[in-house]
Amino acid sequence: MDDYTPILPDENNLYEHHAFTVDKGQAPLRIDKYLMNFVENATRNKIQAAAKEGSIFVNDVAIKSNYKVKPYDSIRVLLSHPPFENLLVGEDIDIDVVYEDDDLLVVNKSPGMVVHPGHGNYSGTLINALIHRFDNLPNNSSERPGLVHRIDKDTSGLLVVAKTEIAMAHLSAQFANKTSEREYVAIVWGNMKEEEGTIEGNIGRHPKNRLQNTVFLDDDEGKGKPAVTHYKVLERLGYVTLVSCKLETGRTHQIRVHMKHIGHTLFNDARYGGEKILKGTTFTKYKQFVDNCFKVLPRQALHAKTLGFEHPTTGKFMQFDTEIPDDMQQCIEKWKSYSKHQEL
Repeated sequence: MDDYTPILPDENNLYEHHAFTVDKGQAPLRIDKYLMNFVENATRNKIQAAAKEGSIFVNDVAIKSNYKVKPYDSIRVLLSHPPFENLLVGEDIDIDVVYEDDDLLVVNKSPGMVVHPGHGNYSGTLINALIHRFDNLPNNSSERPGLVHRIDKDTSGLLVVAKTEIAMAHLSAQFANKTSEREYVAIVWGNMKEEEGTIEGNIGRHPKNRLQNTVFLDDDEGKGKPAVTHYKVLERLGYVTLVSCKLETGRTHQIRVHMKHIGHTLFNDARYGGEKILKGTTFTKYKQFVDNCFKVLPRQALHAKTLGFEHPTTGKFMQFDTEIPDDMQQCIEKWKSYSKHQEL
């Protein structure tokens, strides 16, 4: 990426909060409407107010809210205060550390914990806990202390955290070069046809739903980033299936998006429609059973179960494994019992 000097009107110091490059296939669209699709929690009024204050730039020129975006436009939102996620404060929060040495630690993240501040979650995150516990954690390429990779708020499981610059570089390279190992377990809607398989397809932001990602096929050349997920059936539970997913790449929401793409949305994944009854009968008792499962597991059924990587100092390959968390295990047991007593 080319270096650039931000335009600072009236000599005020501004901070970049968002930056986008418009896709080559974008039809002309007012910038306030465009940004609503890309800035989480944004409203049209807030975007129009930012434009009125001269905070929205296209190709380094401040524009009004009726500006129509064009392909390849460079859009930046600059505000007078730093992004809240950059104002990091340490917090005394318990975290489950399964391994630690001078170079790194491995954390078993509980469901519901956000990994890094942002988008309305500015406290109570894993990073807040880490910077309370450690001084001078190295920043990753996104200026986030210690983070080599991340998992979603409502996904539980294993993360490796770097404690030194050398560890950060070494571990980040392993994730980039696909030499780390990551296995997830998930409950998905439907009885999967194949015992195992591989899902491939570029993943990028959904053009119509700003909170989702989606798979772009061959005719959408140039959209999204390559993603590969290998899956294997662990247990068939009637109207749902317990699966193992191994990641070859690490795209945002990768398993959630890939599973929806092949018709097996994650159980209770509200963002992707899995909180609805997608498979099964119309009987009231069945609906009550599924609702009870949702109450037991009030999140998407996804757990980062195993993690493997080469230690940045010793060169030894290390592997870690965790138990499936209680909420997900209870849901599995409910489906086991239900499927045994039903003619599915």
